[in-house]
Amino acid sequence: PRLLSQFFYADERVSRVVAEINGLDAEMDPQQYLVLLNQLHLSQSQLLAVLERIMEECIPTQRHSRDYLVKFPEELLVDNLGNHVLFAAECLLAGAFVELEEPESAQLRPQARKLLCSLELVRAVLREQSLSQPGAYPEAVRAVLVQFDRLFAEFELSYVSALVAVKSPEEIYRQQEIIVLFCETVERALRLGYLTQEMIDGYEPLLMFTIPRLAIISGLLIYPEGPLSLEQTPEQMSRVFSPFYNLLKKIRSEAVGESPGLGWLWVLTRCPCHRDLLRVLSAEELALLERSLCTAE
Repeated sequence: PRLLSQFFYADERVSRVVAEINGLDAEMDPQQYLVLLNQLHLSQSQLLAVLERIMEECIPTQRHSRDYLVKFPEELLVDNLGNHVLFAAECLLAGAFVELEEPESAQLRPQARKLLCSLELVRAVLREQSLSQPGAYPEAVRAVLVQFDRLFAEFELSYVSALVAVKSPEEIYRQQEIIVLFCETVERALRLGYLTQEMIDGYEPLLMFTIPRLAIISGLLIYPEGPLSLEQTPEQMSRVFSPFYNLLKKIRSEAVGESPGLGWLWVLTRCPCHRDLLRVLSAEELALLERSLCTAE
């Protein structure tokens, strides 16, 4: 059950696979090379998972901040991101990286070299510690873990920033505004009876369509100065909605023009006290619109 013992065996598996790869002629047996490469990825992933648990146990208050992860696209925030980052560092040093242009690769190679050297030091120190005192973490062990954790975080941020467009602070703030809009929409829908708490607690599939529809109407008509404001340019909107700028304009124009009374909504959104007037003058039309969105397929 000791983490250092688990690390020892995980490290053994990595070393064994690396030895097999080094002793294989990839050109003579490409199929076996791919099999071993897949085994290496799996064994490295297991090694990193144990190492992560060791750092959480050994240096929980000295971990490098991972706040930068909010800048990454959601599709990159997966469980095996760390393993992919480590593999990228290995490829960069081997000169076999095709995802980046050469200028970016040249800038990242020094960081990749420092990271891999630090990992080798961590493996050696933890391996020795697991053979001597598998239940203790001396200061020397803590120091190499702190250094590795910092180098890994720095390389991860640099590598992902070179690979994809990360979110700016402004984009993060815009997405937080959208989160607030969705939360206020759900709260309002519960209060008006469009949704029930049982539907939310039971993960009713219809909510996947209903809540975004209601949030769009709220953002366009009830909170027109919020994150879906059409007074701003598409570039000023969050990337979540900016590609649909023209569609949002069409939705707003149809929503305020299809029913006789809904034309008032357009006027009310221009008025400083539009929310009070909206409740007084257009409650029935707005409720009709929102209820139809809750039931439409």
